[in-house]
Amino acid sequence: MKVVILGSAHPLRGGLAAYNERLAREFIRQGHSVIIYTFSLQYPDFLFPGTTQYSDQPAPDDLYIHVRVNSINPFSWLSVGREIKKLNADLLIIKYWLPFMAPCLGTIARIVKGNKKTKVVSVIDNIIPHEKRFGDFALSKYFVGGVDGFIAQSRSVLDDLNKFDSTKPKIFSPHPLYDNFGPVVSKAEAIEKLGLEINGQYILFFGFIRDYKGLDILLNAMADPRIKDTYIELIVAGEFYSDAKPYLDLIDQLGIRKKVLLRTEFIPDDMVRYYFCAADIVVQPYKHATQSGVTQICYHFNRPMLVSNVGGLPEIVPHDQVGYVCEPDASSIAEYLNKFYTKHKEYLFSENIKVEKAKYTWSAMLDNIKRVAGF
Repeated sequence: MKVVILGSAHPLRGGLAAYNERLAREFIRQGHSVIIYTFSLQYPDFLFPGTTQYSDQPAPDDLYIHVRVNSINPFSWLSVGREIKKLNADLLIIKYWLPFMAPCLGTIARIVKGNKKTKVVSVIDNIIPHEKRFGDFALSKYFVGGVDGFIAQSRSVLDDLNKFDSTKPKIFSPHPLYDNFGPVVSKAEAIEKLGLEINGQYILFFGFIRDYKGLDILLNAMADPRIKDTYIELIVAGEFYSDAKPYLDLIDQLGIRKKVLLRTEFIPDDMVRYYFCAADIVVQPYKHATQSGVTQICYHFNRPMLVSNVGGLPEIVPHDQVGYVCEPDASSIAEYLNKFYTKHKEYLFSENIKVEKAKYTWSAMLDNIKRVAGF
């Protein structure tokens, strides 16, 4: 097939770009041709909470990436739509995560469908955003109208999709493994690379820091005597996308400054494996969620997980097999962290992960995309 992927890719950085590039490589591995159309402008600077949207790494030499799409310029949408329409591709894949992108992506999809050949499939991270704003429903409704079928990456998103459309094909297909961050390294090597104490016990909070991700809950758990009076330390690895001050103030108020290692800058791809391999367990104390790419990095690196019982997280973290599912409150998190260490669960969970992760292949994702598209 001839396939076009529309969405984030190099020179943009982050999980969305990594996903689209990895998806493209799987199509290529299976013998299809792929072109990626990405953003020349993804977010205006005043809407972007981080330090930079762009990667400092060289462009991948195995992918065709056209940097064309301006998310706020309708003339760009029209020209890109016409350009992709003329390609007469079999399939256009659009990853959707934010209603802000609906006018741009929905308009391009409608133009492309005018060739009467290209099927449009959207991989949906969220159809109803975590941080809600006026007009979200109308924007997502517009986007849905331009798509032929949907891949929901959690069952909660699949349910949400039915609020927008009840007739188009849609299936649940979980996020595949993020296996693009290199091989597993030993815990000793990872700890040395990060400059940590070799005999330390480390839990990891990883990814962009937004309020809905519950870092404040985890910090309160670190102050629980069951955790505070141990050698366990928390590594916070990721850039603040929310105001940092409340978190820093909370650390001081709780008296846990020596228990929290702040690595609050963007973590480049070539360093990700060291953070995961240094950790005994990765904690996702989200207040609400649909799914998370962090869990799929855990699976790749065989790292146990502690996730909160919200959204689609419990679907992919079988309780007491590859980790724990807790309530999104500090006491519950502290209880299960204590259980993890006192019952020495790391080895058992890691071995179970090696079996469980066979479910999350990129080939399965491609099969589901083709199925929704009718191929």
